[in-house]
Amino acid sequence: MQLRTMSGKIAVVFLIISGAIALAAGIAVSMYFKQSPKVEKADIPDIPDIKATTMVGNRRPDFSMKDVEGDLHNINKFDGQVLIVNFWATWCPPCRREIPALIALQEKYQSKGFTIVGVALDSQQAAIDYVDPMGINYPILVGETEGIAISQAYGNQLSVLPYTVVIDRKGTIRHAFAREVTFEEAEQLIKPYL
Repeated sequence: MQLRTMSGKIAVVFLIISGAIALAAGIAVSMYFKQSPKVEKADIPDIPDIKATTMVGNRRPDFSMKDVEGDLHNINKFDGQVLIVNFWATWCPPCRREIPALIALQEKYQSKGFTIVGVALDSQQAAIDYVDPMGINYPILVGETEGIAISQAYGNQLSVLPYTVVIDRKGTIRHAFAREVTFEEAEQLIKPYL
């Protein structure tokens, strides 16, 4: 009887220790992923955490993708405009948080030759289900695997979302960053090219 009680106590102690180790590991992993990566700043000094990539200063890659309606669009359709290409997904919380800022930016500057192109790394149906209720006022192109390859061609080697690039009227990538963008940051980045 005493042996059973002792082994039961050992099992409880083992479970408590195992749980504490798992909790500590979870906290450590969470803290690791919440750390902001150290990145280089672009040539606009008051915008923090802008990630310079090998594509900054180069011509934007050409690509074609279908939109949420199923119509095929080539990125060169937007040549001559200041352009933000925003890679995002419906399952990505920071992507969803930045969409209202992008909607407001499109509304404010579209008459000045500016547009945003969203590239949803989702299924067409997932993108449609999200885009329609949000009232997104800029083109949304859709492609899961294809979208990832295009984001990598635009410098997103780690396939981080959201990933955003600013392209001038000549098609040159001027800024690229892998994090959520605010209205003020994006506005400051596009203004020199309008």
